[in-house]
Amino acid sequence: MGSEKSKILVFGGRGYLGKYMVKASVSMGHPTYVYVRPVDPSKLQLHHEFESMGVTIFQGELDDEEKMVAAVKQVDVVISTLAVPQHLEQFKIIHAIKQAPNIKRFVPSEFGNEVDRVSGLPPFQALMENKKRIRRATESAGIPFTYVSANSFAAYFVDFLLHPHQTLQHVSIYGNGDAKVVLNFEEDVAAYTIKASVDPRTCNRVIIYRPPGNIVSQLHLISSWEKKTGTTLQRTHISEQDIIKLSESLPFPENISMAILHNIFIKGDQMSFELNANDLEASELYPEYKYTSVDKLLDICLVNPPKPKLAAFA
Repeated sequence: MGSEKSKILVFGGRGYLGKYMVKASVSMGHPTYVYVRPVDPSKLQLHHEFESMGVTIFQGELDDEEKMVAAVKQVDVVISTLAVPQHLEQFKIIHAIKQAPNIKRFVPSEFGNEVDRVSGLPPFQALMENKKRIRRATESAGIPFTYVSANSFAAYFVDFLLHPHQTLQHVSIYGNGDAKVVLNFEEDVAAYTIKASVDPRTCNRVIIYRPPGNIVSQLHLISSWEKKTGTTLQRTHISEQDIIKLSESLPFPENISMAILHNIFIKGDQMSFELNANDLEASELYPEYKYTSVDKLLDICLVNPPKPKLAAFA
């Protein structure tokens, strides 16, 4: 399976990560398909872009079982990039795959922490529990899988922390700023995922994206940005206690954001466990792939910073 060009179907292909996933699949020569809701005017440009790339587009709802099964039966690999509010909708994808014995791999929508090895404050833990439910359902159905722990999206969090599209003199630091986090560029997350989805070594395994050049602390990130821009940023520390209180007092879904910030930047869960000989790490599995380090991404931000993107939790 690793050498042949498998047919890849992406659910959520018009979403934030989905766009990268579709382009990565096409760039690697895979016949690429997307299953998306009927196109709305705001998505027409991307729709036409996919068509120009040779992507086959299936339009339908996740409740339309007949259409989903028909789409799944035409491919070898199914990758879901559905957003957090739709995570449990993946039960419908699993049900469709069970009716399509041709599927060689399912990659459910995770792309964050390794949910079976970490824990978080209640709002974030609830999100991770949903991901675990999808894992267990996939396993119970006997579907070949690859679970992707991509840790954090670099462009998203560099924008969130540093606001490179603006000229600001102030930066917020969550906790003391020393906790290590893994920031992976979205294009690299997609590229590694496409590679893993057709790799026999990752079948029925978890793959963790932890390239050494992407392991940073908030303080290191801020200092690097100051050096590159020649500025000195005023720093305000937001305490762990304040973040915990906000996770308890803010309404849903704002409380989820606070719980995620606590887990990643204060608790440091993404680097809370050592990888052992049995773990699969993306940059070691695919050393030929030249990933974009955090330092290189900051250089890109000097010229063409990422567009601000708000996470959707509800």
